[in-house]
Amino acid sequence: MRLRITHTTTYHYSEPVKSAIQMLRLTPRGHDGQTILSWSIDTDCEARLIRREDWYGNITHTLFAAGPVDHIALRVAGEIETTDVAGIIRGVERFPEIFYLRETPLTQADAAIRDFAQASAGHLGNPLEQAHALMGGIHERLRFDTEATNATTESVQAFAAGHGVCQDFTHIFLAAARALHIPARYVSGYLHKPGEAEQEAGHAWAEAYIGDLGWVSFDPANAVSATEHYVRIAIGLDYLDAAPVRGSYYGASREALDVSLRIESARQAQA
Repeated sequence: MRLRITHTTTYHYSEPVKSAIQMLRLTPRGHDGQTILSWSIDTDCEARLIRREDWYGNITHTLFAAGPVDHIALRVAGEIETTDVAGIIRGVERFPEIFYLRETPLTQADAAIRDFAQASAGHLGNPLEQAHALMGGIHERLRFDTEATNATTESVQAFAAGHGVCQDFTHIFLAAARALHIPARYVSGYLHKPGEAEQEAGHAWAEAYIGDLGWVSFDPANAVSATEHYVRIAIGLDYLDAAPVRGSYYGASREALDVSLRIESARQAQA
């Protein structure tokens, strides 16, 4: 499937700031199920963009804007050819899988999450079956709610509350999988929804390491493994490692954020 993506993120400042610096993870890499046909990243202000790779292999851009700056608009656009590979991700490995057993503050497993993991999947001897059981259990247990959490909400908090967004579903999956000694990592990206080109935000899901299969994707927010409708951007131990945009500014000001995201098949875009 050929997908066309346009994603604009605009930061507005109540008073012009003296400077701003941001780390951008908005550029995808190719792998066996994803070919980058075209991709660009631009900003409307006088800024330097420096391209690098982080230690996960994510493509990053560091943006530095010297003030005064009253807003920063970031626009990414491109086309990607995707293929359904049954959720199996190959061609992106950098660390040994054991690295992804590490717990982070956002992906801690308390007694409640450990009990859930054991009750849902502990009796299953196959890690693939265990991961599918965790995905289905989280999907059934949590309610999707865009107002319930924020970027700093921890897995323990979201699990106790019983609701959250895809980020929270993913953090809980990571905590539960690692509690069962299944290496798992966070993925940020995009999800194409046929008939719903305009979207409010990107998407997040998980990948777990399953024996001879390697890395397999699991999306607990939708209870499916990734298909050709998924575009993979960045990975990490949790959201903070794979966040599309993270940064700070210098000056006495308040920040407001606007996001515009359009994801459609290239055939629909040409119609």
